[in-house]
Amino acid sequence: MTRRLAQVAKKVGVSEATVSRVLNGRAGVSETTRQSVLTALDVLGYERPTQLRGERSRLVGLVIPELQNPIFPAFADVIGGALAQRGLTPVLCTQTKGGAAEADYVDLLLQQQVSGVVFAGGLFAQADAPHAHYHRLAERKIPVVFINAPVKGLDFPCVACDDSVAAEQAWRHLASLGHERIGLVLGPADHEPSRRKLAAARLVAQASGAPLADAFVERSIFSLEGGQAAAARLLERGVTGIVCASDPIALGAIRAARRRGLSVPRDLSVVGFDDSSFMTCTEPPLSTVRQPIEAMGRAAVDLLCAQIQGAQSHPGELLFEPELLVRGSTAPPASG
Repeated sequence: MTRRLAQVAKKVGVSEATVSRVLNGRAGVSETTRQSVLTALDVLGYERPTQLRGERSRLVGLVIPELQNPIFPAFADVIGGALAQRGLTPVLCTQTKGGAAEADYVDLLLQQQVSGVVFAGGLFAQADAPHAHYHRLAERKIPVVFINAPVKGLDFPCVACDDSVAAEQAWRHLASLGHERIGLVLGPADHEPSRRKLAAARLVAQASGAPLADAFVERSIFSLEGGQAAAARLLERGVTGIVCASDPIALGAIRAARRRGLSVPRDLSVVGFDDSSFMTCTEPPLSTVRQPIEAMGRAAVDLLCAQIQGAQSHPGELLFEPELLVRGSTAPPASG
């Protein structure tokens, strides 16, 4: 007990006597200090006293699928900063190969009496993946916000980049340069953002009088290696431009072209998605469609805090407009 008091007191910057008063429910402590002590207990992994367990902590789960794709650390940075401004402490839960599953993290967050959870990518974006752990959060009335895909049957609010507009912007850009054989590299077939991008690409291609052939659509995991393999298959079918579902996939497409002795953008134009870190530093700089990460992350925190404060949740999606950024990886196709 003495060790626990000392650690919590040091974490918060108060005396051990103050921590003791909070843990024993005594008066003489401000509400701000009281909440800081309870949050420190949660962060340090100590159980709250029985009489305090019914209260939710000032912790908020932030669940992201990986750290290798720069877009997820970017979301974590924005959301973490916005939570801190509201007096909330983010608990980062990152899935790693062979590590804890998303459902395991949800169980852990429930044990920690979190005030809410933000999911910035994960199984909720895949229609065929297990979703039971999201329903557990709903049953416990835990505030939740999803980023970039909703879950059918749940009223959790969602903040999303408009995938349909993103795909249309990328496709029209390549078409305006004169490309007629345009391929797509998307995520899994049940990945909702990829479904939306595909539907939009089919519509714009149909309107142009050149329907999108199934042979020009490839699926990939969201990685450089996956993008390289998918793009290699499209190159064998004669595409001159590729629209990709993420920047790492796009970098894989560029590597696939180079492995075949092709030049980007002379022989192949490539468009990414996200505008993640360092895409201006690649060779050539990557043309991509930017997600408004700052605005989306702050909106997600606003929606979450409104729920925490008891306001009615905002079902459905808030759609944010993407922005096409034309750089050096796109150009008119080589003649002949």
